[in-house]
This record gives sequence, C-alpha cells and structure tokens, in this order.
Amino acid sequence: MSDTVEVIVGIVGRAHGIKGEVGIDVRTDEPDRRFVPGAVLGREGGGSELTVESARDHSGRLLVRFRGHPDRTAVETLRGTVLVVQVDATARPDDEEEYYDRQLTGLRVLDAVGAEVGRVADVIHLPEQDMLEIRTEAGPRLVPFVRALVPEVDLGAGTVRLADVPGLLTDLDDTPAEQPGPDAAPEGDA
Repeated sequence: MSDTVEVIVGIVGRAHGIKGEVGIDVRTDEPDRRFVPGAVLGREGGGSELTVESARDHSGRLLVRFRGHPDRTAVETLRGTVLVVQVDATARPDDEEEYYDRQLTGLRVLDAVGAEVGRVADVIHLPEQDMLEIRTEAGPRLVPFVRALVPEVDLGAGTVRLADVPGLLTDLDDTPAEQPGPDAAPEGDA
C-alpha cells in the first residue's frame, strides 16, 4: 500500500485578464493551504508540475497565477487541467466528525440492523449539504450526509451505518400505491 494518495484540488478554468491569472474550480476544503505561493501542483495523468506564483480571491472566485505562464495566451493552454497533490494516505481532517471524500468512497453501507445494503459510490457536495451516493441493488440512491441519517462512520471496519428511517433508500416510484381498505367507498358517482 502506498504511503501517499493523489487528491484532486482543482480544475483550471478560464483566463482572467491579460497578466496570466486563471480561475480555479476549487475541489478542496483547504484552498488556503493548497494554493499558496510556492505550492507545487501536479497534473492528473502526468505532465510538468505547476508552481503557484500568486493566488487571490476575486468576487468569490479563486484566481491563480502560475510560474512560467506570464500572460493570457500561456495560461489558456492550461484550461481544463486537473490539479492534484500527493497527500499522506492516513491523514485525517482536524475535526473527528469530518472525513475526506476518499475515505468514504467504497465503504460498505449498513442499514440500522447491520445488513449490508450497498456501497458509497461518491460524495456529492451541494450548497445546502453533502450527499452520499449509495450504489444499491435497486440503483443509485442519494442520502444526505447528516448525523440524523448517517449516525455512524467506522473507517476501521470500512462501514457507514444508516439510521432506521423508512424509505431512506427507496424512490417514490419504488413505493407501492396505497390500496383502499375493505371498507372504502367505491370511486365514482355517489
């Protein structure tokens, strides 16, 4: 097993202005750590490394300038580049209630009684909250990654446990239509 793992931290977007700045689609919770001047970033799939010359926030968007890319023309060649770093494979966030996506992806998903119901396929970051995409026999399902619905994450055992919430892994289409009881009045004209 490798001591490090490659992690995506951003994707190079459009050039900004004429002085070599480029917008970054940030894919890390630690942009202040990953995009500091002097930081060296790899390219997914290989290629020469990129060194951050400067970084700044502009209207909620991260703008970065890379050494050796002094103008708009030079930086446009980087558009779409997936930026990666090597991190310690055992590294954990400072808060024990937080997890890196790479730690959750692939974990077995257990229901409230401990039966395996699927695997975590992905972690989706939405503005409102994070969602776990769970691959089940019935297809992919999304579960909000909140303590009320996912009360237990056990990295050592390789599992996440779901709360006992009826319908948590079913779609509306999977739920049988409500059938009238034996005493129900027939539909139609009365």
